[in-house]
Amino acid sequence: MITVSSNAKEYIDRLMVEQAATPETFVRVGVKSGGCSGLEYKLDFDTVEKEGDQIFEDKGIKVVVDMKSLLYLYGTELDYSGGLNGKGLTFNNPNASRTCSCGESFAV
Repeated sequence: MITVSSNAKEYIDRLMVEQAATPETFVRVGVKSGGCSGLEYKLDFDTVEKEGDQIFEDKGIKVVVDMKSLLYLYGTELDYSGGLNGKGLTFNNPNASRTCSCGESFAV
């Protein structure tokens, strides 16, 4: 399961309005090789579901993740950070054994 914090919901809602997203638009999260810790988070808006996608909805936000990425992301919460070190969505991933200082890369 992938969850969304209240702060992340507000931020995603604002982004969808700014980008004139359609009602079919959802948040696609995933993982790819790369980054300083070995794995890197991917985050985009999308409108096309693919075979094998897992679909979660939390606080009215639809989150879609491919099955391979779900192995690394299960239990993750999308959050929003507006602090001095950066502004944007962050991943609170209980599966990560270490993360880089920028929060965009992790290892299991």
